[in-house]
Amino acid sequence: MSLFRLQQGLGYIFQDTRLLNHALTHRSHSSPHNERLEFLGDGILNCVIAALLYTRHPDMPEGELSRLRSNLVRQEALFQLARELHLGHYLKLGEGELRSGGGQRPSILADALEAIFGAIFLDQGFDAARQVIERLYAPLVAQAQQGVAAKDPKTRLQEWLQGRRKALPQYQMLETTGEAHAQCFAVACDLGQFNLRTVGNGTSRRNAEQAAAEKALEALQAHE
Repeated sequence: MSLFRLQQGLGYIFQDTRLLNHALTHRSHSSPHNERLEFLGDGILNCVIAALLYTRHPDMPEGELSRLRSNLVRQEALFQLARELHLGHYLKLGEGELRSGGGQRPSILADALEAIFGAIFLDQGFDAARQVIERLYAPLVAQAQQGVAAKDPKTRLQEWLQGRRKALPQYQMLETTGEAHAQCFAVACDLGQFNLRTVGNGTSRRNAEQAAAEKALEALQAHE
């Protein structure tokens, strides 16, 4: 299959197509193969996604940025993008890998896409690689942003604790002040195993709990 169609899908035309052929060559086919380019592309991908998230989420704590980046650069995300590019049709595989369906194997496709990012960097530099990555990743980044927006602080705090096999927080009503039509609630969020207590205020108990959970999550992530 013509490599021009693949380059159209990438939105990038190589000056040196030997680099693209190198990126598409699996170790089962011949040497030199694409593993060194994959190593290079992995580093570039992590840098581009980290910078993108840092810019788009100026108030997001480091721990949450790391979680988002990890989800975006993992094998499953790369495999999804590689399938959309029909990358398996262009790979150079040994006979054994061809017979066993290596052209559709997630690890092989993900590694090849990272190798392509590395090849673009060598072909025309970091900015060219960044533009390709940002364009390909735009739908996945948008989905990730929607997922963050959809989760309230209590849910995010619970997921953070469950991911580390820690006990869930205890919420305690502290006081209610103000007239009946304009009450203010104060709620404590207790995390005994961390010796941490935060207090949130809001116009309802739920809002106060969310505020306390947000403060607790920020404190925990700041010390990761």
